[in-house]
Amino acid sequence: MEIYLEQVDSTNKWAKEHIENISDRTLVYTYCQTAGRGRLDRKWVFAGKDNIFATIVLKPSAVMKPVYSNLTQYLSTVIADVMEEYGVLPEIKWPNDVLINSKKIAGILAEGVVEKEELKGLVLGFGVNLNIKKEILEKINQPATALNLELGRDIDKEEFLSRLLDKFYLRYDRFIEEGFSLIKNDYLRRVSFLNQEIKVRVFDKEISGTAKEITDEGALLLADNQGSEQILTIGDIIERKK
Repeated sequence: MEIYLEQVDSTNKWAKEHIENISDRTLVYTYCQTAGRGRLDRKWVFAGKDNIFATIVLKPSAVMKPVYSNLTQYLSTVIADVMEEYGVLPEIKWPNDVLINSKKIAGILAEGVVEKEELKGLVLGFGVNLNIKKEILEKINQPATALNLELGRDIDKEEFLSRLLDKFYLRYDRFIEEGFSLIKNDYLRRVSFLNQEIKVRVFDKEISGTAKEITDEGALLLADNQGSEQILTIGDIIERKK
């Protein structure tokens, strides 16, 4: 099922507010999102109506399970797969940003709606830069790109979205059963920061160290200069030294 909104502040926010009346595996999407946001409360800049702003509503169970936290990583590999079909080489920046030539092209944000310990549903939001003018990119406070700029031609947003959804549901049920291990190889072949010194922001704290590995649960294993290791399940890589 699909729900198209002519204009909305945030597809994730709208989906959470209407979660009771939205069925499992419903796509809520718009081409005009006025107040989108990403992980760690970052704002997602509206870049025009020829891009994708969408949320997949999922209701896999009435209780929260650990594997649900990896759905953003699953979606990042799906987006990367579709990007490869268009002839570009995407990279994944832990945990789930999709980049091309070290510039962000897609962002993902997952949220759960829980009432009285019952999981009402998951909202898996994503934004993909498909068609953006260069001057719009200058308003974004991080290196960013769009598929049209990488390929030198306009991208059909409906076709891209259709491919994305087909790939997402192709292995969705298996992913819920098997977890991150199902996509680990696909994920790892697209990361380039392992064995490099990086800095990670976790809320208001910054942690530096060497990225040692991605665990079987999708977490980042970081080793500091003293050899101590810690496992990060949330954060944002803000610096890397090659």
